[in-house]
Amino acid sequence: VANGIPFFAKGANWIPGDAILSRMTTDDYWRLLADAAAANMNMLRVWGGGIYEDDFFYETCDELGLCIWQDFMFACAAYPTFDKAFMKNVRIEAEENIRRLRHHPCIALWCGNNELEMGLVQDHWYEHPKHTAWGMSWKDYGLLFDTLLPEAVTACDPERDYWPCSPHTPAEFDRKQFNSPKAGDAHLWDVWHGRKPFEWYRTCEHRFNSEFGFQSFPEPKTVNAVVAEGDRNVTSAVMEHHQRSQIGNTTIMQYMCDWFQLPKDFDSTLWLSQILQGMAIKYAVEHWRRAMPRGMGTLYWQINDCWPVASWASIDYHGRWKALQHMARNFFAPLLVSGLENAEAGTVEVHVTSDRLDKTPYRVDWMLTTAEGKKIRAGRFAGVAAACASKRAATLDFAKDLATYGARDCIIWITLTAKDGSVSRNLVTFSRPKHLLLAEPGIRATVKDGADGAFSVRLSTKRTALWCWLELAQADLR
Repeated sequence: VANGIPFFAKGANWIPGDAILSRMTTDDYWRLLADAAAANMNMLRVWGGGIYEDDFFYETCDELGLCIWQDFMFACAAYPTFDKAFMKNVRIEAEENIRRLRHHPCIALWCGNNELEMGLVQDHWYEHPKHTAWGMSWKDYGLLFDTLLPEAVTACDPERDYWPCSPHTPAEFDRKQFNSPKAGDAHLWDVWHGRKPFEWYRTCEHRFNSEFGFQSFPEPKTVNAVVAEGDRNVTSAVMEHHQRSQIGNTTIMQYMCDWFQLPKDFDSTLWLSQILQGMAIKYAVEHWRRAMPRGMGTLYWQINDCWPVASWASIDYHGRWKALQHMARNFFAPLLVSGLENAEAGTVEVHVTSDRLDKTPYRVDWMLTTAEGKKIRAGRFAGVAAACASKRAATLDFAKDLATYGARDCIIWITLTAKDGSVSRNLVTFSRPKHLLLAEPGIRATVKDGADGAFSVRLSTKRTALWCWLELAQADLR
């Protein structure tokens, strides 16, 4: 809630911006945070495995309107809460950082730690079978995260809320069920670590999704700067070194085979991994935005990188936007149109989601085409989007068309236009992209000089061309 108005939290998790912290400049902070705002984000979670950030970080978030979920710097480990000197030191650290940051309006929440309640806390101390560290007892855990830290917040910043852990389920809903769909926040990794299909996200009814993610490779420019030509293969030793998830490159390629035909070369593999990543997060975010107000937040893991690496980030180490960052501008847009297909019934539900504070009249145009782009039929309807709400606006029936053309030869294009000119676009298929009857698109580009050193680029295509990007060899292009 901000100024008495409930809002849907849209954003990502933030990690330190560089493996060598002294290299971070105010320009680096501004660029990354402005990129978050440009993608229609309104919240970032400062992860408990990182650092209490520089003052300029919080000043910039104040200016850009980015709320901060602020973890205390505890993550994925047991802590010696029985040690009085350690606890005294922690209290000083917490109080000094709260006092340093409490005047910033961007601070939305103080959170005790990252993921300790996600299996690292039990009824007694124990040796964790999957970690080299030990797990804590609930009693000793509570000394720090249920007593000391909330006392520090109450003493130093009493107007803000404290949350003991991310993820956390309040005790009245059974605290040990850390990802309960009934209450609290959730870290959902069934897609990626659990190898569930993207469609699994549509079964989730969690209230606030503070971590979930999917990996991709950086673009060729970033990879080529650190990987020699002879090592440019996703299974090479160097490529696997630039991958800090044990299942990483294998998992990317497994999902890629689920969704797409194999790419023609190494560069195309890098680009396609980004499209795959964007699709995964799009499935999740659109579902959770459709489900508001049951759920009121979705923060994917993660927005930034600290070195050139295959990762869950949507912006790579050099500040280059991955496909996910571009897609986030669309699926986090204040006014969103999305489609929910039912292949069995041959229908598409059209949903309109609005974060605006006023009612918004709109018009939706839809068109059914063959996979090559030939128009089959089209239609339109009008409506009014309620403030801060999501609603199924229409259900379109394509059963007869599917019987005639088949799922592999049908694409539904949806465009929402508001009176102020705002536009939201989406597409729906009944078949995964690898099975669509796509043909060589025949893209042509024309470039014209503009004023003040700018250029106008126009693309035209004879047939459907999904997920196009523009690239300059000698310069980065946004």
